[in-house]
Amino acid sequence: MTTEILVDVWQRLLTDPRKSWVLFEYGTCVVLTAPEGDLAEQATGILGDFGPVHAGSSAGDFGVIHLDDADGWVVTGHHHDVLTYVAPEEPPSPDDLAVGLCGRSKRHRDGTELHVVHVEDRRGSAHPV
Repeated sequence: MTTEILVDVWQRLLTDPRKSWVLFEYGTCVVLTAPEGDLAEQATGILGDFGPVHAGSSAGDFGVIHLDDADGWVVTGHHHDVLTYVAPEEPPSPDDLAVGLCGRSKRHRDGTELHVVHVEDRRGSAHPV
């Protein structure tokens, strides 16, 4: 999946103008609700701590969100601001277990390789509610 497709999906899903986010190579997105300094560095720190899977711990847990605004799913983990997109063609089947395991695997790769591919800095576009 190309970076352009992933950026488009996350831009459609994350519409809150106050939330900056950082996208990693395999589709994991870290939403920065309190962005500060270098956003890529901030997100890399979060994903380095909360991306890798450790069997038998909460780091192996996941949830699956069925999307209305895009094809595919979002897989959650043990940090509520770390989300991984799974496209319809990626899991071996569309059941929640296969989707969740696929997303968890992608999150693990992103959390260990830590390759940032896009930064969406919305600090300048935030408007008071």
